[in-house]
Amino acid sequence: MATSGTPGKPWTHGWKGRRKERKETRAWKVRAEKTGSKETERKATWKYWPTVPIYPYGRRKTVLQEIVPEKIWTLDQLQGLLYVAVPVRCTVVKLKRGGLLVYCPVAPTEECLAMMNKLVEKHGPVQHIVVSTASGIEHKVFAGPFARAFPDSQTWVAPNQWSFPINLPLRWLGLPANTKMLSVDKSEVPFANEVDYEICGPVPLGSPGSLASKATFVEVAMFHKATKTLLVTDTVVSIPRQPPKINQLYPEAMLFHARDDATQPIEDTPDNREIGWRKIALFSLYFQPDSLEAVLGKEALLDAANAPESNRTGKYWKGLFPFQWKPEWKDSFDLLAKKKLFVAPILQSLVLNRGPDEVLDWVDRVCKWPFERVIPAHFEARVKASPRDFRAAFSFLQGSGRARLGGNLLDGLLDRFLPTENRQLPASDMRFVRQLDEFVVKNKIATAAPDPDA
Repeated sequence: MATSGTPGKPWTHGWKGRRKERKETRAWKVRAEKTGSKETERKATWKYWPTVPIYPYGRRKTVLQEIVPEKIWTLDQLQGLLYVAVPVRCTVVKLKRGGLLVYCPVAPTEECLAMMNKLVEKHGPVQHIVVSTASGIEHKVFAGPFARAFPDSQTWVAPNQWSFPINLPLRWLGLPANTKMLSVDKSEVPFANEVDYEICGPVPLGSPGSLASKATFVEVAMFHKATKTLLVTDTVVSIPRQPPKINQLYPEAMLFHARDDATQPIEDTPDNREIGWRKIALFSLYFQPDSLEAVLGKEALLDAANAPESNRTGKYWKGLFPFQWKPEWKDSFDLLAKKKLFVAPILQSLVLNRGPDEVLDWVDRVCKWPFERVIPAHFEARVKASPRDFRAAFSFLQGSGRARLGGNLLDGLLDRFLPTENRQLPASDMRFVRQLDEFVVKNKIATAAPDPDA
């Protein structure tokens, strides 16, 4: 018998199994105590968190991982709402002549900068900082402070930058005065021969006349030629079955969501962390998957009052758990975990479908690179994937824009024979996101996606 959503992983039985489980649980708690010392917490503090007040607020721990020995590293932090927290990632690339390129900077806490400075000591100074998106506030907000920590570096930003509710100049957004815009003309970009890039967009988002009329989606994908590595920000993700290392440093979020309802006691075990992580992944991607029901009003308060005493602490919202999961959540997660790469539902239904021609043209250009590895800025950091895997992630756009008129014949044939699970996410899980799309269009917040049948 397998554990929830984990094929082939047996439940532990008998006294040996219980002993092993207790040992694993103690190990988790020891690691938590080590990472929770006052000095460690102080170094991970980010005092400017009210600028974007999302979880874990001022507690911005960082995990450094080496992806390609001596050439590529990642710095992971955590971000989210309502304990629905996922990794947000900065990628650091060593340049041939020495020095570092930083893609998508994270919060430069004392802990984060100590990790960066160790890389600087060994591999040379930070030469370039790339702000890879025009719309992702969770990425843009740290660019200015990070650049100020490395004043001799050159900051590059994706084109068509905008801010809400007032469109402000880059300098007013905290970026250095010498910040430069990446453009289609790469002749003046000194790293382009070594780390190539392609710009997706701009894809118009805001409705004309609204406060968000200047809103566009732009993302810069980068290709490190020496390691055949593709760097992306939000466009594609891959979901790991096990909790990422950075999530293990915040177990309360996983344990909170591990329950099926408010009456279930919160217990810190490896299995519960795994279950909690998987539900967090579903929650963050679909907002309200079909297997999740909201429990509101008096019923939620009554459930909280009847919750186990150990659940009724401030850390766990005094027992309040306004959700109820159905067993089908395991099937929804397994479907996502089988995919090498896919586009998050919110981008499928509210963003990229607004500009299918622009997006598919960008996909064509990216797929000319012979990459073998993809590092997204969220979820899994080590994704072994090819240009064909990348193209398959955008098959939901087939039938829209240029693709409706033919597109690339060979690619169209490949997409036609892809398994169904690689083309579409379940309509039942996508229901809430599509309702959100209808809401923003109806209320003239965003433009409508082109009609594929028009």
